[in-house]
Amino acid sequence: MKETTIRLKKNFINKITKGYPLIEKNAVIDTNKLTHEGMVINLVDNNNKFIAKGYYGKQNKGNGWVLTYNEQTKIDYDFFRDRLNKAINLRKEFYNNKDTTAFRVFNGEGDNIGGLTIDYFDGYYLINWYSEGIYMFREYIIKALAELTDYKGIYQKKRFNDGGKYINDDDFVIGERGNFPTIVKENGVKFAVYLNEGAMVGFFIDQRDVRNIIKEKYAKNKNVLNTFSYTGAFSVFAAKGGANKTTSVDLANRSRKKTIEQFEINNINADEQDIMVEDVFKYFKYAVKKQLLFDLVILDPPSFAKSKKHIFSASKDYTNLLKEAILITEKSGIIVASTNCSSFDMKRFKEFVDRAFHETNTEYNIIEEFYLPTDFKVNIKYKESNYLKVLFIKKS
Repeated sequence: MKETTIRLKKNFINKITKGYPLIEKNAVIDTNKLTHEGMVINLVDNNNKFIAKGYYGKQNKGNGWVLTYNEQTKIDYDFFRDRLNKAINLRKEFYNNKDTTAFRVFNGEGDNIGGLTIDYFDGYYLINWYSEGIYMFREYIIKALAELTDYKGIYQKKRFNDGGKYINDDDFVIGERGNFPTIVKENGVKFAVYLNEGAMVGFFIDQRDVRNIIKEKYAKNKNVLNTFSYTGAFSVFAAKGGANKTTSVDLANRSRKKTIEQFEINNINADEQDIMVEDVFKYFKYAVKKQLLFDLVILDPPSFAKSKKHIFSASKDYTNLLKEAILITEKSGIIVASTNCSSFDMKRFKEFVDRAFHETNTEYNIIEEFYLPTDFKVNIKYKESNYLKVLFIKKS
């Protein structure tokens, strides 16, 4: 790989020296030297004193990632093999768990290579490339993954189109092609997974701990509303936990068919559940009009969503979303408030919650808090890597 030396602006040097892994867009002086994504870049101060070594790869977040603070380290096959090997060894308990066969093997900057994630789905691996820069190292990374694991097949998602969007492609890399859906397990519950159907695979594995506690502790004999339900994963766990009924609401047309599929592979009669293809905000108004109340309301919106009548931004609109949910939650009912937005922390998230309950003159108690599960290793120097925040809120 081509290698170059780039000077850092003075006010970013201390930040990176202390372990901040992101090379921010306005952090470098010699931007004219950033000519090819995938370049190895040596970051130096104005006196050419070495600070760190990384790679150039454009993402929404920045222009690349720090890989090492050792000037002598070569960014070659052995480097990537070593990082992958360490990550795989850290997940041994997951490999040995027969009740959970879907988990994260490599979590970007948490495992010290930003822009790269690798997930495991019952023998199949899925690599997510978040910049063209990290994709330039694909031969090293795929070779290392193939050497270090026993795999059925390896798939990939290229997520570096304009605005970080998925590039539609045949995502198969090596091994044997999957006969999809492949069925994986999470704490004994089954999921249908598609590694060859666009950007999404069928469920979000970072919510594993939240789904499980809903099943084990909160769902029994409850009337459950699952909003922004995608393929109904929370609804399936609620049903498996003994919920009286689940209602799944999502705007996407595909959500009905996908949710029915997830129910059926778990031997749950989908006809006994409500599956609504509807704008969540429109459904809230319908529920208020019909005086519907739920014992458990799950809010897991995307960080940003747009429909014909609504634009939702988690950082701006979560308080209003909660206010809508409070109106249709039974007294002593539970709201599961979740966000994967990395632009604010748990303290700020709790402020959104407090404001929503205060503005609706409602008392509440936060009874559970969740962050990312242990396979989603985070970088403590980069707070944005610990993006998931989930609160179980009891309405008084």
